[in-house]
Amino acid sequence: MTKRSLDSVDDAIEYATKHEAVMVDLKFMDFLGTWQHLTIPINRLDADLFDEGLGFDGSSLRGWQPIQASDMQVRPDHTTARMDPFTQEPTVSFVCNVFDPITGKPYSRDPRHITQKAERYLEQTGIADTAYFGPEAEFFIFDDIRYDLQAHTSFYEIDSVEGTWNTGRREEPNLGYKPGHKGGYFPVPPHDSQADLRTEMALVLQDCDIPVDAHHHEVASGGQGEIGMRFDKMLPMADKLQWFKYIVKNVARRHNKTVTFMPKPLHGDNGSGMHCHMSLWKNGKPLFAGEQYAGLSEMALQFTAGVLHHARSIIAFTNPTTNSFKRLVPGYEAPVKLAYSSRNRSAAVRIPTYASGPKTRRMEFRTPDPSCNGYLAFAAMLMAGLDGIERQLDPGDPLDKDIYNLPPEELEKVPSAPANLEEALMSLAEDHEFLLKGDVFTEDVIETWIDFKLKNEIEPTQLRPTPLEFSMYFDI
Repeated sequence: MTKRSLDSVDDAIEYATKHEAVMVDLKFMDFLGTWQHLTIPINRLDADLFDEGLGFDGSSLRGWQPIQASDMQVRPDHTTARMDPFTQEPTVSFVCNVFDPITGKPYSRDPRHITQKAERYLEQTGIADTAYFGPEAEFFIFDDIRYDLQAHTSFYEIDSVEGTWNTGRREEPNLGYKPGHKGGYFPVPPHDSQADLRTEMALVLQDCDIPVDAHHHEVASGGQGEIGMRFDKMLPMADKLQWFKYIVKNVARRHNKTVTFMPKPLHGDNGSGMHCHMSLWKNGKPLFAGEQYAGLSEMALQFTAGVLHHARSIIAFTNPTTNSFKRLVPGYEAPVKLAYSSRNRSAAVRIPTYASGPKTRRMEFRTPDPSCNGYLAFAAMLMAGLDGIERQLDPGDPLDKDIYNLPPEELEKVPSAPANLEEALMSLAEDHEFLLKGDVFTEDVIETWIDFKLKNEIEPTQLRPTPLEFSMYFDI
C-alpha cells in the first residue's frame, strides 16, 4: 500500500517527484456523478496550480453552466495525490474542486464542494466533528454488453461466462459451474470464476491507499461481486468511492471484461445496492454507542429517525436513476420499507449486530445503490440524520420481523420508498428545507437536479416503447 504524507502543497509536489511522474491528471466530479479529467505535463505542477487552477468549458458538462457563462476552473486538492495505476506513463492524479473564475469562489453545483459544506455544518452544530461512512458498492462483471436505441428498434444484450442462461451453450467445452439465479452468494471456485480478478482489484485498491476489508461473489448469476472498503471520513470516502469505481472498471478492462454499477441490469435476479454504514464521532469518541435498542445511543436513534423521516426525499440522491427503481420493488431483495431493525436485512435501516464494541456501533442505510453521486448522497444522508438529532425525532418501534412475509394489514402501516424516480423527485421538491441548512445544498442545486432528471431521464423513458410493451401489446 502506498504511504502518503500530503500535509502541504510542497508535500504533494515532492510525492510526484519521488514517483517520477511525467504527467499530472486532474479529476473532478460532474453534477450527475461521473468523473471527468484533463491531463497536463509535470512541468506545470507548481504551487500556483493549486491556487489558480486550470480553466475548462462548464457548458459542455451536464447540468452545469449555460454557454454565455461557460468558463470554469478546476483546482487540485493537494491532499488527494495518488499515482494513477493505469496510465502508460507515470502520472500523478489529483481530485479537484471546481471554482467560478470570475468570483474566485467555489462553484455551488460542484458535488465535492457540497460535501465539504456538509462537513463544516456538522462541526458548526456542535453535535459531532466527524462523520464516518462505509459504502458497500456492488457491481456486475460482464463478458459482453451490447445495446442500441433507434426510432425503429431498441435492444440490450448481456453475456457472462457465469450466466446461468449459458448452461446449454456450446463453449467447446462448456465446463458448467454457472451460478443459478440468486445462487451466487459465497460459492468457492470454480463456481466463483472471478475470485482472482476481484483479488487483483483489491490489491490495486490497497496500492492506491484504499484499505479493503473483504471481497466476495454476490447473490446474482452473471458475475455479481462486492469488494468492501474500510470506512473513512465523509469527504475522503466520497473520493475513494470514485477511485473504487475507476479501479474496478479498469482492472476488468485489463482482462477484456466490463463492469457496470447499474442497479438492475438483469431481470429476475438481484440488483446491485450500495448499503451505507454511518456513525458520528466527537473528540475521537464514538457517539452512536449506548444503552438503547441494539446497543445504540439516543443520538444514534434520533439520527436513524431523521434518515427514515426524510428517506423519500434523499432517495432522489441515493437512488437517482429510473433503473434504480427496478431494484426497489416490494417483495424482492432490496429494502423498500422505511423501518429499522437489528439484524433484519429487509428493513431500510439495519443495526449490524456483529459490531463488537463502542467504536463499531453504527447504522446502515440499505436502500442506496451505486449509481449515485457519492458526494451528494453522503451529504443528503448526513443532513437528514442531523435534522433528526436537532429535532429529537423518535424512530418509533423497531420492526424485528420478516417484512416480506408480513400480512397486508401490517405491511401497509409501514412507510415505503418512492415507487419511481419521479415520485422521489416530487418528494425532494416538497421536503428539502433540512438540506438548505448551513447553505449545504442550495435551491439552485435542488431545482437543477430535479429539472435535469425530469427532462433528460424520466421524459425520454416515458416516450420510448420497450420490447416488453411489444410483447404485451402488439397483438392487442
